[in-house]
Amino acid sequence: MLRGRRAIRGYAWRMSQPPAPKPPGEHHPALVLEHLEPSAPAAGVAELVEGFGLWERPAAPAARPRLLLNMLSTADGRATLAGRSGTISGPADRALFHALRAPVDGILVGAGTVRMERYGRIIPDAAVRELRRERGLTPEPLACIVSGRLDLGEEIPLLREPDAHIAVLTASRASLAHSDATVDYVRAGNGQLDLAAALAELAERFAIQTLLCEGGPHLARELLARGLVDELFLSLAPLLAGGEPSGGEALRILAGAELEPPAGLELLDVLRSDSYLFLRYGVSAA
Repeated sequence: MLRGRRAIRGYAWRMSQPPAPKPPGEHHPALVLEHLEPSAPAAGVAELVEGFGLWERPAAPAARPRLLLNMLSTADGRATLAGRSGTISGPADRALFHALRAPVDGILVGAGTVRMERYGRIIPDAAVRELRRERGLTPEPLACIVSGRLDLGEEIPLLREPDAHIAVLTASRASLAHSDATVDYVRAGNGQLDLAAALAELAERFAIQTLLCEGGPHLARELLARGLVDELFLSLAPLLAGGEPSGGEALRILAGAELEPPAGLELLDVLRSDSYLFLRYGVSAA
């Protein structure tokens, strides 16, 4: 369960009553909306993740990992405030963030997010590391960092963690100057990172079968554009932020060129805690 006995309440869809028949001569199609009603007891995040099937693995390894995208947004679409996502996060969102890390083989994240959020140890809780061992996984997921220039900075806590295992996904031939962590390189592409080839190499070299992407918005957009995302976990914070930074538009959960065509979504789950909403979607290739 969440700390402080917080829980995420599940909801299911129920068809509302159809509207009354229209008078003769009116041929507009009847609009029927679906109504949310509580149908399941509140559940802790560990139970929810178990129900999502994230601990399961395919009988035969796939050519690329199953990729889950986990993003957070205000109700008016802001992905960050003052440059960071932590400013719009709440207790339930943070609990779900860590719970989604527990069953996966790797965490995928852009270098800018690693710098801005000052990434540290992926699984800080020793009990969760032991649970992963019991279920046949490595103590911690492989930290997969997408970086073009390898401009990470030695002060980032994750790079100073001796028990961390990092894979840098890059098209560069350069290497990090120093790190206390174990660092491997996945070099794919000529001048620009080939994300599809990099993910295929993660599966082949490191047995990564489930990969959780935590952003940022530019990386999320590139993954969707290449049809590499299988599920989206979207947390909606009960905040309206407005505003634009002086340097340009505020970041949304996707940044960059418009997807043509847009990626389609299929709603799989709707959950809530207090006024936060948690949406889980299946993703169709853009």
